[in-house]
Amino acid sequence: MRFIGSKVNLLGKIQDVINENVNDHADTFMDLFSGTGTVGSYFKKDYRILSNDILYFSYILQKAAIENNTIPGFSKLKKAGIGDPLFYLETEKYEISDEYFITKYYSPYNGCERMYFTVENASRIDFIRRKLDAWRKAELVSDREFTYLLAALIEAVPYISNISGTYGAYLKGWDKRALGQLTLRRTDITNNRRNNKCWNEDSNQLIKRVKGDILYIDPPYNGRQYITNYHLLETIARYDAPDIYGVTGLRPYHDEKSAYCLKEEVFKAFSGIIEDAKFRHILVSYSSDGLLSEGEIREVLTKYGIPETYKLYKIPYRKYKSKHKQESDELYEYIFYIRKNAASGKPVKKTKMVNTSSYKGVRYIKSPLNYIGGKYKLLSQILPLFPQKINQFVDLFAGGFNVGINVKANKIFANDINNYVTEILETLKERDMADVIRHIEGRIHEFGLSKENEEGFLRFREFYNTQKNPLDLYTLICYSFNYQFRFNNHQEYNNPFGRNRSQFSEELKKKLVRFSEELKKKDILFTNHEFENFDFEQLGSEDFVYCDPPYLITTGSYNDGNRGFKDWNKDQETKLLKILDFLNERRIRFALSNVLSHKGSENTILIEWSRKYKVHSLQYSYSNSSHNTIRGKSEEVLITNY
Repeated sequence: MRFIGSKVNLLGKIQDVINENVNDHADTFMDLFSGTGTVGSYFKKDYRILSNDILYFSYILQKAAIENNTIPGFSKLKKAGIGDPLFYLETEKYEISDEYFITKYYSPYNGCERMYFTVENASRIDFIRRKLDAWRKAELVSDREFTYLLAALIEAVPYISNISGTYGAYLKGWDKRALGQLTLRRTDITNNRRNNKCWNEDSNQLIKRVKGDILYIDPPYNGRQYITNYHLLETIARYDAPDIYGVTGLRPYHDEKSAYCLKEEVFKAFSGIIEDAKFRHILVSYSSDGLLSEGEIREVLTKYGIPETYKLYKIPYRKYKSKHKQESDELYEYIFYIRKNAASGKPVKKTKMVNTSSYKGVRYIKSPLNYIGGKYKLLSQILPLFPQKINQFVDLFAGGFNVGINVKANKIFANDINNYVTEILETLKERDMADVIRHIEGRIHEFGLSKENEEGFLRFREFYNTQKNPLDLYTLICYSFNYQFRFNNHQEYNNPFGRNRSQFSEELKKKLVRFSEELKKKDILFTNHEFENFDFEQLGSEDFVYCDPPYLITTGSYNDGNRGFKDWNKDQETKLLKILDFLNERRIRFALSNVLSHKGSENTILIEWSRKYKVHSLQYSYSNSSHNTIRGKSEEVLITNY
């Protein structure tokens, strides 16, 4: 697709800049202003890709090419007799109706003067767009399938558009290309076996919530608003029948103006992104005739990055092709590089491919994460009490996921407010196991981690707290006291060194492999909602919710200063119990793990509430994983509404 500022011709140079400067382990690449997704698609073979653009049509293109690792199967459409959806959409007969928005306003239909498309192509666009909405409403296509088909349409539209380059104007006569027939474009998919993610958000807001290794920034560089140049693609993508105006049929865009196209706002906006970026390596593409000067960009990068790592690469090209070349005719494409909050890294040690097939399973899979209150030792008592048939299983306080990994269900929601633990779980599901082991053992070598080397552990802990890589956190935990998650109120990992006790042993490696293999077999969605914000409306009578919250009357570290996340108190306890009552009213099955009494204390709130339901006593004296703490006897129970 032709697109202003496309970096197709610069991909090799961007690759060279990365090869020259990124000499540590980098796993995640973010394309913050993705446009048509050219850069993200190019680097998808090498990294997990995060991609974003404020334009919705761009977001659709990204989701199709970046989030998908395989072409969708369209199973429901095939059952309905539509074997090839793209062929069907291209050839199926239809009649133009008054609701054909593109036909009415962007083709010479019934006296309309706009000539963006022929009537034939405009009406085919309308037919396809309306058919996609109808299929989605009838649940004949999944969101993933809908996105893939919509992207095929968006990619096809420029090839039959009667324009010179953008949709800022249409030609007054018919271009030969516009007279051709609309042919949908099948999106090429690269399978990088990773959990790639796309957003449709303001970049300055999104950057506050994401983190990774390499950040690529390619913002608009002049006063031309992209939404006006591509308004028609945006309208086709959204198909929202906007109140258009003007000769070219613009959609309202006042609330969508980019600060990067406004001279008085661009410096502040750019500074905000660099300041908030939680990435080690930052690359910025820009132009020498942009609103920001080379000096202004250098000022921002060296203010928030490491000044001695700053580099500028200039790629010249001619602005005007005239016989009389002048210095002012020269235009440069800039690529800036800087490293931010970086620790010098040693080369990652190469390790052999791990033979995962040699690890035999056991009756219950045990999580490789030592999470406070883990239920592995109680699985033989808990799981037989669960319903035999479960459609959707919700592990509302997933923690180390000992329960969820052993449940049979069509779909599993693994929810925990601690995003760090779910990021580890998600990484173990999506990444190839050999790559995971290679990363872990590479870090062990890089920082000299062992049961005795506290200095190496502390260096690695400091390194992790600047980078926040999920596999680094798991590796760090393996050498921490009692293998525990513990964060301070700044969400910095602060668990002390596990001297002479904690390490990434062969037994732990086997446990990790078994767990990861099971994760890959299941349909799991990882979320980070506070429990009261989970969408229970999507559940029905065939679904099941399991709750293993922090215990009100025990003293696990999740009650110790709230761990930088959220503490558990009587208000939280009461709120959860009301939610379970709500589920019961809707005939949604639930089970609650808890203790009625502990070391002489009673949970009177829970005892009173539990009288409405079935209380199953469990034979286990609840204890922390600590070898130095003896909690005494507890009355551990499972409370169910069935």
